[in-house]
Amino acid sequence: MKHTTINDIARKLGISPSTVSRALSDHPDVKEETKKKVRKVAKELNYTPNQIAQSLKTKRTNAIGVIVPEIKHDFFSSAISGIEEVAYHAGYTIIVSQSNESFEREVVNTTALVQQRVAGLIVSISQSTKSGEHFQALIDRGIPLVFFDRVIDELDVFKVIIDDKQSAFKAVMHLIERGYRNIAHLAGPKTLEICKERLEGYKEALLYAGVPLKEEYIIYGGMHENDGYASMDELIKKGNVPDAVFAVNDPVAVGAFQRIKEEGLKIPDDIGIVGFSNNKITTLVDPPLTTVDQPSFEMGKKAAEILIDLIENPQESIKPSVVVLDTELIVRKST
Repeated sequence: MKHTTINDIARKLGISPSTVSRALSDHPDVKEETKKKVRKVAKELNYTPNQIAQSLKTKRTNAIGVIVPEIKHDFFSSAISGIEEVAYHAGYTIIVSQSNESFEREVVNTTALVQQRVAGLIVSISQSTKSGEHFQALIDRGIPLVFFDRVIDELDVFKVIIDDKQSAFKAVMHLIERGYRNIAHLAGPKTLEICKERLEGYKEALLYAGVPLKEEYIIYGGMHENDGYASMDELIKKGNVPDAVFAVNDPVAVGAFQRIKEEGLKIPDDIGIVGFSNNKITTLVDPPLTTVDQPSFEMGKKAAEILIDLIENPQESIKPSVVVLDTELIVRKST
């Protein structure tokens, strides 16, 4: 089926293609009567704008680039759904790429999205990202950028986050209130801001409750199930078996969960365990996992709303700010 063009509308009305183009873009130089005629014929012929041609003309597309560490993680897939929901209703599409927790891949993805002339980017950084130079280059070029969840503090852009420290504090206080005292923290990478904040929340809860901090109970690792398994394995093999575990996120908690069960220990009688994110899997393990609920869908929506506002109002001087969303501790049978 032949795609209707501006030339088809122009031929039918006996006017120039440039007049049709201006009429469709509501140009003030075109009479209102002509605009109405053009819109009527465009509708009759099922005309739709050629987005590719428009992007070549405007030097950008109606596409938003999204970079996340991994798509399989429930938190990020839910955030992407929130981004897409807002983008779709605003007339934008999204192009999603994953860094797979690799800084090098994150840089490649950023370059590729810019080459595709995306209107702006929404990013959650990889666990190995230590430099923000590739993002600063976008800022210098005037390309709108919004971070969510995992951010680079030094960059002066909008950020959509939660209070990781306070959320971790509440999670560890819950364990203390349940009578646990030897609480291990399966931490993430030392360089990732959310991991640093959750570690601080853990330490502050112990201090507040007068529970001694034992450095041997803090095990640094990655953000996946195998990292949680390895960290728990290390504690068990060294004879430092805690009576509770606070994990940096749900995948790490699930990995620890598996190793605890393999050891023949009972949850929560021998070891209580708390995760972070409220992934779907937390309700599927037995017993179901206590966790911190992050509003991932809402984070995605908010990041998209901010980005689209920046794209559509480039002349406005909007001072970047940090938007902090609320979390909730979901108590289940693992504690």
